[in-house]
Amino acid sequence: MGLLDSIRIAMRALLKSKMRAGLTILGVVIGIAAVTTMVSIGQSASKLVEGQFQSLGTNVIVIFPGSQRGGPVRQAPVQTLTAEDATSIAQECPAVLATTPLVGATGQVIYGNSNWSPKDMFGVGEDYPLVRNWPLQSGGFFSRRDINSNAKVCVIGQTLVAKLFQTSNPINETIRVKNIPFRIIGVLSKKGASMMGDDLDDILLMPYTTVRKRLQGSAFNSVNAIMVSAKQETQMSDATDEINQLLLDRHRISDGQPADFLVQNTTEIAAILTFITGSLTMMLASIAGISLVVGGVGIMNIMLVSVTERTKEIGIRMAIGARGRDILRQFLIEAVVLSVIGGIIGVSLGIAMSTSATMLINYVSSGADWPVIVSVQAAVIAMVFAAIVGVFFGYYPALRASRLDPIEALRYE
Repeated sequence: MGLLDSIRIAMRALLKSKMRAGLTILGVVIGIAAVTTMVSIGQSASKLVEGQFQSLGTNVIVIFPGSQRGGPVRQAPVQTLTAEDATSIAQECPAVLATTPLVGATGQVIYGNSNWSPKDMFGVGEDYPLVRNWPLQSGGFFSRRDINSNAKVCVIGQTLVAKLFQTSNPINETIRVKNIPFRIIGVLSKKGASMMGDDLDDILLMPYTTVRKRLQGSAFNSVNAIMVSAKQETQMSDATDEINQLLLDRHRISDGQPADFLVQNTTEIAAILTFITGSLTMMLASIAGISLVVGGVGIMNIMLVSVTERTKEIGIRMAIGARGRDILRQFLIEAVVLSVIGGIIGVSLGIAMSTSATMLINYVSSGADWPVIVSVQAAVIAMVFAAIVGVFFGYYPALRASRLDPIEALRYE
């Protein structure tokens, strides 16, 4: 008996008990759908984390002021970083591409009869677009001359354009921050939302010297943080080491003394988050995979029942010349067909569930932008595993059927 005949007989036998076959493959469907969904959502989360750190900038390293210690008690951060530190890092660290100081500010922005309080308001340096990898949509960025002269110029994000100017062109328009007029010279391109749903385009940028002296009224040269861009991703570690050594020398911190600054490598943080999301995904996929084993047990049980019900049929076939391996192949094919059908339905359901889950997350989480990713690799592996489950759990019932004594089988009622 050929393979096609065995497949035809197997399909005919399964169609005689549609309800039982459907319930048998349900465990396989649930297992494969769960595996495909979990892996796809996990990959979507990993891609989201990667995209968020890419939106932070190009190979970014962030330097924060350190904390003072009063005995064993750690006190609040102190302003230990200066704009000169940022300049020295850019000039003296070979692995560094560019730097920008950051000086935080708050306030209400007024234009005509409209007003808005930006979520982010910073004083920055002229290389901020390069460090953040954030091009301008229109206009230009302020220059070193603007910084040296404490110029009252600014660059705004897309949210401020929508809130204050609607459809009009904001370039060369004047807004007021704490009753100080600022001329808009540029508009940043759209960034979108962060992983937490925060609006990255709700931002106002000014020269850090202007913020410090005109808005804060400070004569000090301290800054809240320094952002650094390494020349290449492979040079992130070198840049971190160079920055640490340079700042230790500039701040006259000897060996054994705690540093008064903190250098954070965003690539390392992104790698840690990606590892965590990947580990959680594999754990959830493994748990979901248990249902495949449960489905396999269901296949074995139903095949054993089928062998018992068809004992007389097996005896007749063996009496007219069917060999043991023909019987073995037929029942194996029935088990594999059950698994493959369950696999096809499970993969289709998994794709639909992962897509729907991602869209639901984006809908519920305002501003979220989870990418829709379907893990083809997980679907293929799940299908192969389903076939293996069919062979593994269907082998014993098939072997039992092939070893029946034809005389005893014909006598079976």
